Amino acid sequence: MKAGFSMKTGIKIVTIGGGSSYTPELIEGFIKRHNELPVSEIWLVDILEGNEKLQIVGELAKRMVKEANVPINIHLTLNRREALKNADFVTTQFRVGQLDARILDERIPAKYGMLGQETNGAGGVFKALRTVPVIYDIIEDIKELCKDAWLINFTNPAGVVSEAVFRYADFDKYVGVCNVPINLQIHFASVLNTKTKNLIPYIAGLNHMSYVLNVFHHGKNRLDEIIEDINKKQITMKNIDPLAWDYKFVKELGVYPSPYHKYTYYYDEMLKKFLVSYKNGETRAELVKKIEASLFEKYKDPNLKVKPQELEERGGAYYSDVACNVISSIYNDKRDYQVVNTGNKGHITDLPEGCAIEITCRITKDGPIPVHIGKLPVQIRGIIQETKAFEELLVDAIYEKNLDKALLALQINPFVKSIENAKLVFKDLVKAHRQYLDYYFEVKE
Repeated sequence: MKAGFSMKTGIKIVTIGGGSSYTPELIEGFIKRHNELPVSEIWLVDILEGNEKLQIVGELAKRMVKEANVPINIHLTLNRREALKNADFVTTQFRVGQLDARILDERIPAKYGMLGQETNGAGGVFKALRTVPVIYDIIEDIKELCKDAWLINFTNPAGVVSEAVFRYADFDKYVGVCNVPINLQIHFASVLNTKTKNLIPYIAGLNHMSYVLNVFHHGKNRLDEIIEDINKKQITMKNIDPLAWDYKFVKELGVYPSPYHKYTYYYDEMLKKFLVSYKNGETRAELVKKIEASLFEKYKDPNLKVKPQELEERGGAYYSDVACNVISSIYNDKRDYQVVNTGNKGHITDLPEGCAIEITCRITKDGPIPVHIGKLPVQIRGIIQETKAFEELLVDAIYEKNLDKALLALQINPFVKSIENAKLVFKDLVKAHRQYLDYYFEVKE
């Protein structure tokens, strides 16, 4: 039994949001790693509104472990507290309001000519307003029922969620994860014709606002070669427009941006395309809803016993590799390099002490140990600091249950160009999501 884990047979995993379409990929990840990560129980947890999906995906999970002939027991429940008892790891992948809420997050800003997206701008603000209070509740349950468990969060907006946890939750055993860095690493390996395990990218910044500063291959930094190749081979992700990067811009920038930076550097172009998709009833959320409907029809097939290939269309490719790699590295004290969201303790000197950062870390039994970056390059420092100020203000607003401050956070968001439009969008989104915002009205009503 590994150090720091209780003397019992196997590892207990609890996945909150277990009815997610991503769950088969997570199950596949645990199956693949069973020799090094002896999971004995996986509890899939959801709420009543998600019960139908939970039952469908849960039965597929049971077929998958049976087909793989691994001794993992799958449990399905709507009782989160029952599931959490004596858990070793808790993963979170839920969406308050499900995809219909995401559709509102995208379509309402579009009415006012604003970008709607689940982690950026108004959509990101309201996803955070709905999500963070639930994360706080989950952490309180963990403290009571499985105080030694690690929380691995994949729920967006992961950067704001991580900031909220580090600022106000009084909880250290937390790691935020995202699949963007691993997609970048896979792309870099392809460019350099090597394996991902041979690369150590130094990535620093914030979730969906981090940059690749170096890519070490057998001790040599090969980032310049990767940038030189940008005209031939560019990274694409299913959930982000494949708009190509300008080679001269990236060369002068001197660091490698993530696909999400297209919302920053190509804002007008991305907004134009987004508004066309809005008019056609084809925003990303609406497309995802169709993809999910198709996926769940496939999941119902009693003959399906493996993760279907179509899941990659959902936009979360390699998610299980990220989550499972982190869990395995903590359990086995691997001390390997991975990119996660963790607390800043002087690792990036241009950002506040203790704030949430996305950074390359060694993953140990005691959690992530970040590499030291020091000062950020001047060409990326400002946009990262501006985004962090927005995250801090929004997290303060959530903790204080102060919607006026949340509006201010939206108004200073880098993707908002008019404070008057922000007022209108904010008012409409509060009305649209009112059933999920009771947390902010508890004192007043």
